[in-house]
Amino acid sequence: MGDRQGVLIPTFNGSIRIEGRPERLTGEAGAILLRETMERLGIIDWLDDRLHDKRNPFLITHPFAELLRTEVCRLAQGWRDQDDADHLRHAAAFRIAVSDRSGIDPLKTRPHVEDEELPHNPSVPDGLASQPTLSRLHKSLSTEHNRDVLRDSLLENTARRVRAMNSDHRPRYLTLDIDSLPIEVHGQQPGSEYNGHYHARVYHPLIASIAETGDIIGLQLRKGSVHTADGDLDFILPLLDRVEKRLCQVASVRIDAGFPDEPLLAALEARRTPYVARIKNNAVLDRMAEPQLRRPVGRRTKEPRIFFHEMTYRAESWSRERRVVLVVLEREDDLFLHHFWLITNWTAEQMEPAELLELYRERGTAEGHFGEFMDVLEPALSSAPRPKTTYRGEQPVRRYPSADSFEINEVRLLLSALGYNVLHTTRMLYESATGQGTSLRRVRERLLRVAGRVLIHSRRATLVLGLATAGLWARLWPVLCAFEAGAG
Repeated sequence: MGDRQGVLIPTFNGSIRIEGRPERLTGEAGAILLRETMERLGIIDWLDDRLHDKRNPFLITHPFAELLRTEVCRLAQGWRDQDDADHLRHAAAFRIAVSDRSGIDPLKTRPHVEDEELPHNPSVPDGLASQPTLSRLHKSLSTEHNRDVLRDSLLENTARRVRAMNSDHRPRYLTLDIDSLPIEVHGQQPGSEYNGHYHARVYHPLIASIAETGDIIGLQLRKGSVHTADGDLDFILPLLDRVEKRLCQVASVRIDAGFPDEPLLAALEARRTPYVARIKNNAVLDRMAEPQLRRPVGRRTKEPRIFFHEMTYRAESWSRERRVVLVVLEREDDLFLHHFWLITNWTAEQMEPAELLELYRERGTAEGHFGEFMDVLEPALSSAPRPKTTYRGEQPVRRYPSADSFEINEVRLLLSALGYNVLHTTRMLYESATGQGTSLRRVRERLLRVAGRVLIHSRRATLVLGLATAGLWARLWPVLCAFEAGAG
């Protein structure tokens, strides 16, 4: 690029000049904040100790830890597409944030990249990992062992954060919210199928979160046309065991109307796990509800009322009767009463109907977290089997079989969820510092996707921020420095 690249002059003001210079400018200063958060959590070291890296250690340019940081920072910052990695390769703040090297070594370059202040070193990486390198990382992570480790990292990240922000104590009770999500894809990704309910070609993964904390603790990619509850038993029961071992003492389960069936309900009852779920209306339930759907005698109150009716119900496929609660609602502009059913294994003495409804309505908080994950992280699952046709401009001497694209897409989904959890940790620390709630998108826009300049002086690097951003970082930094998540 030389000293400068192009000179552009806008027509509205001829005194303005626009040019590009080989200076260490960045629009991604927040990557350093994310790196500090990851260091405090210790989650990358935890992953690096458990993941299997089959590469020859003498031929490695980018260690696994650096590649994992690159992916988490890239996704948390909002760079969702694989080729964004090439765009960020020489971003100074990103290079510092993901590197294992200390001092100003992360900014050292190879001879063909001009930088008058830094010594050239042909043995160091020329910027961040490229898109092909990150694609090979996804392939390495797609083994069954490595995917299991990635799944466990979601819960590990959550457990470390919750304990660190609660004086190293585990909460007594927490609630698992289980749901399914549609992730729309464009193309013929293996396992993606047209889903008539969503009117799109999708994957249909299972997702689990803790509503009280906002963290995602479990994900499992599934084919696009499967039923909402497909594979729920194998997903929920092991997750409950891990949650009660690492995160809290007693975990309850909250699910929507697509999940309750005999195998799941019986399994939860066998392990004495409290649950609450909505159940779909059917002809039998409609007959049971009919006598309760008449308005009380007298004038309607100004505020809509809620009526509860305790009953027991046994579906044909169920092994026994279970407690159900009919919830009847008045709506301000509706002539007829609205109703729905809740099912639970809490007794009426343990949880009264009004408390049960309040607990179920807190599911909306979890759905908000799911929505943030889909809206802010926007997981891009685009891996499809494409055999390599060229290598360095020529046909490859050997052709290797394509990796399992479904498993690679699950890796990408899990990395997106890990990026969400790290970003959410930053959000929680910022809220602790300011005493105000905020959204993930606002955290990204005001704290992370911000401009900066890296200056080198006396073998030290200084990140210069705008005054507004520096003020926000100054409020967050003492809380971040006091935050220390142990291994537990």
